[in-house]
Amino acid sequence: MRGDRTAARAGGCALGAWAAFGLLTAVVVGHDGRPLPLDRALLLWSVGHRPDVALAFARGVTATGTGVVPFVLAAVAGVVAGRTPRQRALAVALCLGCLGAGQALRYGVMTLVARPRPPLTDWQTHASGWAFPSGHTTTSALAAGLLIVALRVRGARGGAPLAVAAGAWAALVGLTRVYLGVHWFSDVVDGWLFAAGWLGVCLYAVARRPGAEPFHGVTAAGGDTGSGPPRTPRPPGPAQPRTAGTAQHRTAGAAQVRTMGAAQGRTAGTA
Repeated sequence: MRGDRTAARAGGCALGAWAAFGLLTAVVVGHDGRPLPLDRALLLWSVGHRPDVALAFARGVTATGTGVVPFVLAAVAGVVAGRTPRQRALAVALCLGCLGAGQALRYGVMTLVARPRPPLTDWQTHASGWAFPSGHTTTSALAAGLLIVALRVRGARGGAPLAVAAGAWAALVGLTRVYLGVHWFSDVVDGWLFAAGWLGVCLYAVARRPGAEPFHGVTAAGGDTGSGPPRTPRPPGPAQPRTAGTAQHRTAGAAQVRTMGAAQGRTAGTA
């Protein structure tokens, strides 16, 4: 994955995600934070479909969307992305920085919008702060996105199933926030858009940093080119003189053989 191509894709993703994020934020602010029609419908459905097993599962999944788990996944993404110990240390620092800065920026947006959460009587788990965008959703989506990008960059064997699992986990974390009644669905959607936009910005910055590629030794297809240094091809030698010399040598040899044959024939005739 070359630096220019990576930067172009990351920049396009960031622009699209931020545009959608800004549009949805404007709609929410224009409604004074009140729930949108789909927000009400999904909350009503969630309240009416809460068996004990489903609630226990949702609480377990939603608990992984904050705290230690996302930061562990971000660190794992850095380890996967790098190849040498130095590259891994740098990638881990970049991934953790992306996640931490994204959380801080999301908190600032949440404070500015100041959207109330759903009614407390519908809650089935603990929550704090304003609702928009969802913190659990944003954090889990950022962690999953970092891991998916790292798997794509390294072309790791078995990376596709792991990437799908990471994406499914982030999606479930967001949906459980709605199911447990602590967020509107538009809070979750905006959290996904925020994560995609911020991840695109971070990846664009890494791809555009001084250097040929974001990670040395990665091909355009995403695979590893090997652990050794790149080989420098030897300059071609003077092929024409060698060819000409060889041809002249072969011609002289053939003439000598013919001369010797002719001499032997004359000798035999004289005898």
